[in-house]
Amino acid sequence: MPKFSLEKIVNANRDTVFQIFSNYEHYQKLVPQHFPSVRVRSIRGNVSVVEEHLILGNIELLIMAKHVIDEPILHDVFVIGGDVKGSHIKQEFIELEKGTKVLVDVDLKFRGKLMISNIFGRRDFKEDYSNILDNFVKIAEN
Repeated sequence: MPKFSLEKIVNANRDTVFQIFSNYEHYQKLVPQHFPSVRVRSIRGNVSVVEEHLILGNIELLIMAKHVIDEPILHDVFVIGGDVKGSHIKQEFIELEKGTKVLVDVDLKFRGKLMISNIFGRRDFKEDYSNILDNFVKIAEN
């Protein structure tokens, strides 16, 4: 299954970058081309369960995700249900002298028809996910 890491340098302070990248409640407003639908199911402290409709490249995914926030350092997303159940996305935010380094580890676990199409389709999910991150970077830098 697709497992990859990405690194982005953002010309903005860590708190701002963290607020943009971890603001799952507003993904639908911030990047509707990637998240056409987001519905928060529950929030308890720094842990939230969220229904998300995610467009990754040309694939539509319906997922139930558990977001765990350790502000302003870490944003973990554990997919607990849906098309890529068992997947994990970790975003780490490192403060730099002039900006923020965002380290992202993605472990996608496809199921059913998506697993078969992934094997035969050979999509570049790293590039697709990088495009999503680039949109968050643009928002944080403006």
